[in-house]
Amino acid sequence: MSQTEQQARDWLAQARSICVLTGAGMSAESGIPTFRDALTGLWSRFDPMQLACEDGFRADPQLVWDWYASRREGVRAAQPNAGHLALAEFQRRHPGRLAIVTQNVDDLHQRAGSEGVIRLHGDILEDRWFGPCRRHVARAGNVCDPAWAEPGSPPRCGECGNLVRPGVVWFGEMLPVAALEAAERAARGCDLMLVVGTSGAVYPAAGLAHTARRAGARVVVLNPQASELDDVAHACLRGTAAVQLPKLLQAPPLH
Repeated sequence: MSQTEQQARDWLAQARSICVLTGAGMSAESGIPTFRDALTGLWSRFDPMQLACEDGFRADPQLVWDWYASRREGVRAAQPNAGHLALAEFQRRHPGRLAIVTQNVDDLHQRAGSEGVIRLHGDILEDRWFGPCRRHVARAGNVCDPAWAEPGSPPRCGECGNLVRPGVVWFGEMLPVAALEAAERAARGCDLMLVVGTSGAVYPAAGLAHTARRAGARVVVLNPQASELDDVAHACLRGTAAVQLPKLLQAPPLH
């Protein structure tokens, strides 16, 4: 074990509150391509901005819906990797000590058994109404009940024609307020932040590492390559989440 790995294990053992920020690299190890890597084959000729923004959906709803349908198939077929399982097991052994904040829109953390996952960028498997709809406002907030929507690409409300869209955060949209506030609380209140599998280029998510450090937490980056948050970190572990997290989270329990 390297000196850096041992130092990270020591910090973990001492930390009473741990915040883990996960990014696309974590899901990539389960076979879910990163956002831009998903633009392959049939989709390689498209601009990601065309497929992940409100204007793109308005211009060609079927194109955007079909792309997300293909991504949903990949998410459903994927399985949690050793990194997801290690986080869930640590939570089980140390209730209330570790919070997970994710930029990923899949459900691999949940399927691994993690609880209370804070999802900054939404849920790709969730359906939402694209615009205001008399029926859903009156009955169930902004979660789409498929029974109300007529089948199609995308489905639509048979009463007002409102379209169904995936429940992710598109370019130009605000992050869910409740999720962002919860993530900021976790970052401010932690003794140790692990930044796992993210380039650190997407804000405001990447800003959570800065928040944690300013509040006095140790910051450890786990990534195979250099990231834009390496300068914020007290230590950087080079390696993938599926390899590094199981080793790190075997640290002795807090005494």
